[in-house]
Amino acid sequence: MSTHAQPTPATTPRIRGADALLRALEAEGVRTVFGYPGGAIMPVYDALVDSPIRHILVRHEQGAALAANGYARASGEVGVCMATSGPGATNLVTGIADAYLDSVPMVAITGQVPSHLMGTDAFQEVDIFGITLPIVKHSWVIRDARDIAATVREAFRIAREGRPGPVLIDLPKDVAVAEVDWTGAATSPSEPATPIDRAAVQRARTLIQQSQRPLLYTGYGVGVAGAEPALRRLAEDTGIPVVSTLKGLGGVPTDHPQFLGMLGMHGSRAANLGVQECDLLICVGARFDDRATGKLAEFAPHAKVIHLDTDAAEISKLRYAHVHLLGTLTELLPQLDCRPQIADWQALCAERRAESQPRYDAPGEDIYAPALLRRMSEIAPANTVVACDVGQHQMWVAQHCIHRSIHQHLTSGGLGTMGFGVPAAMGVAIGMPERPVVCVSGDGSIMMNIQELATLRRYQVPVKIILLDNSALGMVRQWQELFFAERYSEIDLSDNPDFAVLARAFGIEAASIERRDQVEDALKHLFATDGPFLLHVRIDPKANVWPLVPPNTPNHKMMDAAPPASTPAA
Repeated sequence: MSTHAQPTPATTPRIRGADALLRALEAEGVRTVFGYPGGAIMPVYDALVDSPIRHILVRHEQGAALAANGYARASGEVGVCMATSGPGATNLVTGIADAYLDSVPMVAITGQVPSHLMGTDAFQEVDIFGITLPIVKHSWVIRDARDIAATVREAFRIAREGRPGPVLIDLPKDVAVAEVDWTGAATSPSEPATPIDRAAVQRARTLIQQSQRPLLYTGYGVGVAGAEPALRRLAEDTGIPVVSTLKGLGGVPTDHPQFLGMLGMHGSRAANLGVQECDLLICVGARFDDRATGKLAEFAPHAKVIHLDTDAAEISKLRYAHVHLLGTLTELLPQLDCRPQIADWQALCAERRAESQPRYDAPGEDIYAPALLRRMSEIAPANTVVACDVGQHQMWVAQHCIHRSIHQHLTSGGLGTMGFGVPAAMGVAIGMPERPVVCVSGDGSIMMNIQELATLRRYQVPVKIILLDNSALGMVRQWQELFFAERYSEIDLSDNPDFAVLARAFGIEAASIERRDQVEDALKHLFATDGPFLLHVRIDPKANVWPLVPPNTPNHKMMDAAPPASTPAA
């Protein structure tokens, strides 16, 4: 009989469910989580103490979801946000919905009351699984700690693949504290690639070659698919003019000679007339949203449609596609190599593009917001990311800034979330610290999440905020002026605080300007300042956004009341 001791079998380490959750996030490459602690999710926050994942403590859970949104859009990674049960979870809902409508990959993790209390109206219990069903790609309530690793892996796969979007993981407190054997992070198969329909590609080539007035209509799907280089090559190889949705701006640089502008409600005249007169509309990564199409029944009335998208649900949903192509432009580009004979159409579009260029010589000494934003865009470093809120300033940013890449222009498109700007810009700056980040906000929007100035200060996140203050809910006021007989209702914000003083109270450097001769120095100071900075800009309360397509009106029937040009100096 041997006297040598037998080796003791290796034991599988046992850890809490909360620790398993953090390890599974680490395995997915998560570097940063945005969140706010509370009772039901406290075990996860205890596990964070021993995790290399960086946690950013926001001051409101909506800020966490919107910061994760900005982080995901700019970095290309999945954004992660966390909150406790009840009000913590419901405060995430707007940010989750924003990510769903704008196809942003996000994993939202919520604490939940212990399993045996679920359904009893326990303290801080809500059915967040049920509440978010219409605004997530998928959701889970984890009932067994042994399922945590596989659930996290599947959540990230679903958030990323196909048309990206948010998913929800609801974690009861008893599952978070239960012990589980840790055998490593789970794996799951990738979604198979969609085969290319060669016959459809050939039909598309034929339509392009036969067209006399083709137009490329591009959206945010180009950015999601990483297909900006392919789009630019397609445009230049074919010579086809390009228009873009709000979120697709930058797919082709806005100063490119073939780019006619944004289409739709506040689109350029060149873009909207181009759409209405084209005979072939090549839709790439866009969804025929009502803000882009105007009166749908009269949108591009003479055009056949080629629709290219990764989401089959969008094909022919609102406009019949004569040819549909499932996949990405990068995959399909080699098959679409052709050049139609469209010299007359190109010349007409170029002429209209030149005629549609905005003027910035408005009279008077007040600050003209479009001119300020244009100048900001000109002097900002070329890799600057602009995140903006919702309202008139959002449209001015779209119309007047130079957009070089889709991921350099972040805006809440589908949901139109006021309060998006500051937390989204914060997420960008944390995810991509080497990039300058500007937030353009309005006096209405910034008050929705102004508490996040405290987060900027705590982490010294160097977001530069340009706050356009017209002492009103400007876009609502404009619509009441134009479509409700100037019956102004609840749009007066003349009792706003002094925003520069308020920013300083948060510990953020700030300045205020109200004359156009102050603009140049103020913008240079903004970009030269280390750390966060707020530039408070007073503008005309009566300034409107032009052009404007009225509701239920075809896009070519634009209202245009741009300010008159000042008399040139002798």
